[in-house]
Amino acid sequence: MSIDIAGFIHNVKEHAIKHSFHIHDERHFVETYSLRQSWEVDLHPAESCNLPIDLHLSLDVEPRAVLALIDRLEEMEEDFEEPEDIYQLHMYFNWSVPPLTNPPDLLVLATDLAGIGDMSLPIEVQAIDSYAPLGSDTQRRLMITGTVHISLVDLVMGREQMCDTLDLAKEVSVYLADRVEAWA
Repeated sequence: MSIDIAGFIHNVKEHAIKHSFHIHDERHFVETYSLRQSWEVDLHPAESCNLPIDLHLSLDVEPRAVLALIDRLEEMEEDFEEPEDIYQLHMYFNWSVPPLTNPPDLLVLATDLAGIGDMSLPIEVQAIDSYAPLGSDTQRRLMITGTVHISLVDLVMGREQMCDTLDLAKEVSVYLADRVEAWA
C-alpha cells in the first residue's frame, strides 16, 4: 500500500488552474536522512498577473504520519473499514507582497482576512519593520500565512479536493491585490 502524495499535488495544481490561478513553479525536496518531504508550488490569481503579489503553497510531508497510516491500512486490509482520521499533513499558503511604505493597520488586516479565510483557512498576519541605513524610511514586510490540515485518510479515499480552500485562497489573494498598490 502506498499513498500518492505526488498525485495529490498534481490534483491541487489542476484544481488551482480551474480556479483561475497561474502556476509558475513547482519544487519537490526530499531530506535523505529523515525522508521528510516538501512540495512547493508558486502561483497567483490570473487577475493579478501584473501586480506584485504571489502565493506560495507548500505541503510538508511528515514520513512518520505516512508510514503510520500505511501500517494501519495493512493491519485493516481484510476489514474493509476506514481507519480513524488521525493522520494529517500540513499545507501552508504563504502570500508575499513587496515592502510597504504605507502599511495597513495589522489588526484590521488580520480581522478582514480572518473573515475571508473563515475556519477553513485560518490566516495569521505578521509584520517586520526593517531599518535601512540612517536617513532611509522604515520598510514594513507582511507575512501572511494560512494553514490547512490535509487528512491522509481522505487523500487515500479520494475525497480531498481542496475546492473550497482554493476558493478562499483566491479571495484572500484578490483582497490583497486590490490593496497592495495603496500600501506600497
